[in-house]
Amino acid sequence: MAPKNATIQDVATAAKVSTATVSRALSNPGVVSDATREAVLEAVRTTGYHVNHAARNLRMRRAGAVLILVPNLGKPFYSEILQGISKGFSGSDYAVLIADTESRPLHDAELAGNFTSGRIDGVVCLDGGLSHATLDACAALGVDQNIVFACEWVDGYVFPSIQSDNAEGARLAIRHLHDLGHRKIAHVTGPSGNVLTRARRQGMLEERTRLGLPAREDWIIRGDFSLESGHEAARQILAMEDRPTAVFCAADMVAFGLIACLRAGGLRVPEDISVVGFDDIDMSAYYVPALTTIRQDRVRLGRTAATRLLERLDNATPAPPVEDLLPVELVIRASTASPS
Repeated sequence: MAPKNATIQDVATAAKVSTATVSRALSNPGVVSDATREAVLEAVRTTGYHVNHAARNLRMRRAGAVLILVPNLGKPFYSEILQGISKGFSGSDYAVLIADTESRPLHDAELAGNFTSGRIDGVVCLDGGLSHATLDACAALGVDQNIVFACEWVDGYVFPSIQSDNAEGARLAIRHLHDLGHRKIAHVTGPSGNVLTRARRQGMLEERTRLGLPAREDWIIRGDFSLESGHEAARQILAMEDRPTAVFCAADMVAFGLIACLRAGGLRVPEDISVVGFDDIDMSAYYVPALTTIRQDRVRLGRTAATRLLERLDNATPAPPVEDLLPVELVIRASTASPS
């Protein structure tokens, strides 16, 4: 069992380094080796070391900036979330900084180091793939209370979290196709291990079971939220002897790639096969055919995340973390119709 009130000396002993090295590893991780940083973080976890005064010191010495962690700035999905975040912080004293965690992944203690070095006061994280070591390092310094998750989240951690109702969105998509008369419905998922993939797949499975639809595992095709994965999923569908009459895609970009490849293979959408997406990005209304999809209010999602973080930054004793679950809606367009 971890000792109560563990000290920096306890961490240094467990990691077999000096207390100065522990301090450097936690406050300026770039100056120590990867092996040393890992040893210190492991010692922090095993001893239960927690710098309760760190957050107080940071609040007294504000940087006047918040950091937004985005998994891929090139994806159009994030534009409206960032717009909402910007609106949420307008009128505040905080500058908004943005980092692309796909092009430059964070080192384990780097995020905590940005707090302790006085670069940032808080974080809105859109990246559910953030490592446990990164979050543990923030918790060890007591700055985890200044982190809010939006859109995605990390299982096993309790942070304020703003999410769209992904499972309900999937249920709406399957219900819509069923109401049109479809019984052979495929699903192209998001990337393996992603929290949104899991939530949307679960909602799809629940609604499929409720409606008594066939449980065909070969009609659940792995994707990764990209055009390319939709293209590959279409190739698999075109090669099937017993094809589905409708496809629910875990993202609009997947649906675009799917439709393009299906048409190249001789299938018409929606005459031969119906397609539903998820997200309602701007292109969805102008694609040919216009895409039936699940709309997330991404501006509201971003603005709510900013509001939650401001509440925590302005409160010496922040309220317990809460989960905001935002409603979604089905937008019916030209890519779905009754089966021929």
